[in-house]
Amino acid sequence: MGDYFLANYNVTILDIAPVHIGNHVMIGPNTLISTVGHSLSPKGRREHLGIAKPISIGNDVWIGGNCVILPGVTIGNNVVVAAGAVVTKNVPDNCVVGGVSAKLIKTIEDDTQGEDYRK
Repeated sequence: MGDYFLANYNVTILDIAPVHIGNHVMIGPNTLISTVGHSLSPKGRREHLGIAKPISIGNDVWIGGNCVILPGVTIGNNVVVAAGAVVTKNVPDNCVVGGVSAKLIKTIEDDTQGEDYRK
C-alpha cells in the first residue's frame, strides 16, 4: 500500500494473492477487491477450489463507491473507476472507466507533474 491511501467505509480486500496499491489512491465505500475466484466446473466448485490472481492498482487512482475489482486485474496510473463499476479486465493509464463490465468512458490528461490545481 502506497502513501496517501484512503479507503472509505466497508471496503473489503480479499487477498489470498498479492494486492498492490500505489500512491494517492482513494477507494469509495462498499467496494470489493477480490483476488480469489472459483472454478467454472461443478466438480471444482464442489471441491471448493479457489483460483487466486494478484491485483495491481497504480498511482493517482480514484475508485468510486460500490465497485468490484476482480482477480487478475491491473489498473493503471491516473485512472477513475466510476461508481458501481465491475472491473473485469486491465485498465490502461489516464482514463475513466465505468459500467458492468467496465468500459472506457474517456481519456484524461495526466497533470501529476503540472501546476498545483488549488492555486
